[in-house]
Amino acid sequence: MEKLKVIVSGGGTGGHIFPAISIANEIRDRFPESEILFVGALGKMEMERVPAAGYRIEGLPVMGFPRKPSLKMFTFFVKLYKSMQKARRIIREFQPDVAIGVGGFASGPILKAAVRKGVPAVLQEQNSYAGLTNKILASKVRKICVAYPNMDRYFPAEKLVVTGNPIRKNLLEKVANRSEALSYFELESGKPVVLIVGGSLGARTLNESVMANLDVIRKSGVQVVWQTGSYYYREMLDRLKNQAPENLKVTEFLSRMDLAYAAADVVVSRAGAGTISELCLLGKPSVLVPSPNVAEDHQTKNAMALVENNAALMVRDNEAKEKLFDETLALLADPKRLDELAANSLKLAKPKAAEEIVDVVMSVIEK
Repeated sequence: MEKLKVIVSGGGTGGHIFPAISIANEIRDRFPESEILFVGALGKMEMERVPAAGYRIEGLPVMGFPRKPSLKMFTFFVKLYKSMQKARRIIREFQPDVAIGVGGFASGPILKAAVRKGVPAVLQEQNSYAGLTNKILASKVRKICVAYPNMDRYFPAEKLVVTGNPIRKNLLEKVANRSEALSYFELESGKPVVLIVGGSLGARTLNESVMANLDVIRKSGVQVVWQTGSYYYREMLDRLKNQAPENLKVTEFLSRMDLAYAAADVVVSRAGAGTISELCLLGKPSVLVPSPNVAEDHQTKNAMALVENNAALMVRDNEAKEKLFDETLALLADPKRLDELAANSLKLAKPKAAEEIVDVVMSVIEK
């Protein structure tokens, strides 16, 4: 089984793309001769991120199902028809041994086409709530790798394997020391550090919570590293003019997440599946603010999986401006609570998720 041919499909967000690349990297580590082809959605971020990671990608003209009746319905079905045709051609020409779907628009057509041709397929669901594409595909695939217990609410129990979510490998490989991290961000040792991170595009609620609490931050005695995200960076800088506290470090994007995590005593973040996996693996106390703008409120369900295990705190999106900094500063002032959250989050970690998923993939091929 040296020369494996594998299709990895899905994307749309970093939460789908990072696990997909981690799985591909694990396959390539085990089988250096393997041929791996990604299939994504044209115009989505996977079309840039995947080639940057060293893999070939084909794009489908697929789009999400419109939430309201409109002319977009017509466009959706035209694009779906074209995507199904292209997916069938990709399967016919590439002839994969296995197809892996990680969620996102593109994984629907390609996994359907694969299964129709008798290619074994595996799904990976990152969230504690199953995405629509994965729910539709569940009956067709051999195995479904999940990160949370009780996923038999959405999927056939006999197909489930709890593997956890793969994360960016460099976070574990480069476990940075704190003094290096503090000097990188020009922070003082001896003062607590709060990391506020809203994903690569940013999170409006987290950014507005910072803007509403500039005086609180100024007087707090803590240092805040604030990643605004590319979408909001210019606006936030304009609004901060002449009123930015000295203990607030503003950045558009964090290229060294390993150092950001190493510096942080507490992480304030959205509750995407990938972020939560990283926080658990690194044992970081966190205050989670789930995004309300996601399917079936799945970020709240992700966050509650930690809160119920005393592994994180949660502040609701509509209460963040008033409560987020009070909760975060109270947590920083309670070392015993910080240690509890850190220890309990580590218990939920699955450090070998990528390896376990590839074990599942191999078992499906061998059958």
